[in-house]
Amino acid sequence: MGFFLLNLSLTDLGCICTTVPKAMHNSLWDTTTISYMGCAAQIFFFYFFLSAEFSLLTIMCYDRYVAICKPLHYGTLLGSRACAHMAAAAWATGFLNALLHTASTFSLPLCQGNALGQFFCELPHVLKLSCSHSGYRREIGLIMITACLVFGCFIFIVFSYVQIFRAVLRIPSQQGRHKAFSTCLPHLAVVSLFVSTGAFSDLKPPSISSPPLDLVVSVLYSVVPPALNPLIYSLRNQELKDAIRKMMTGCFSGATTCLFSSAEHSLYNPLLTQPSF
Repeated sequence: MGFFLLNLSLTDLGCICTTVPKAMHNSLWDTTTISYMGCAAQIFFFYFFLSAEFSLLTIMCYDRYVAICKPLHYGTLLGSRACAHMAAAAWATGFLNALLHTASTFSLPLCQGNALGQFFCELPHVLKLSCSHSGYRREIGLIMITACLVFGCFIFIVFSYVQIFRAVLRIPSQQGRHKAFSTCLPHLAVVSLFVSTGAFSDLKPPSISSPPLDLVVSVLYSVVPPALNPLIYSLRNQELKDAIRKMMTGCFSGATTCLFSSAEHSLYNPLLTQPSF
């Protein structure tokens, strides 16, 4: 599991580094431009890391299934060589998917302007600028194939968790059930966040579509899951939970202390004046 978490953290870091730095640069320098090759590279790397991440989440679900439902076979089914091969397959799947979509999209002639209306280059918005109907249909066909593969992985995840929960509920001791659930819930939370934000982005009704809503939805599925994944998995660490609890307690007590000390200062310091506007 730790090996797959390492790979998952790399995909999260890749997703964030693909979109956020350019958006921050545009915001700081008050510009909204990106080069043609920069847009192609952004789409390639974003879908590369996104596809690899979903493949890794599917593999991690299989890892949890074997660990809970077939613990005696874990060393055989998920040895170091098998884990390396599955991780390599996930990265290769992401690379192939990103390469096909990027090559197909940027082989189309663009004649509908050059304004995307997003904070990063997103595939559907680039396709809207195309004026080639045959190329557009080819890319839509690739998207449908990808959607079918994603749906197949999702069905596998659901089926695996049904088997996992059935096995956990058969554990006689409450402590054993709690331990088994604690190893699965972070992964289930990450998958739910990933799938829900992506599904809402792709399946939202056109009637409610608007530039501000599209921007919020893009942030939800491209920035929020990669940013929250490390936090979700880290909450299993008891030392981290204790540190967060101590920090939150210190912040609240520190804020109260600072509030009272500043109030006393304003009462007794005759040099303190009201700010002028």
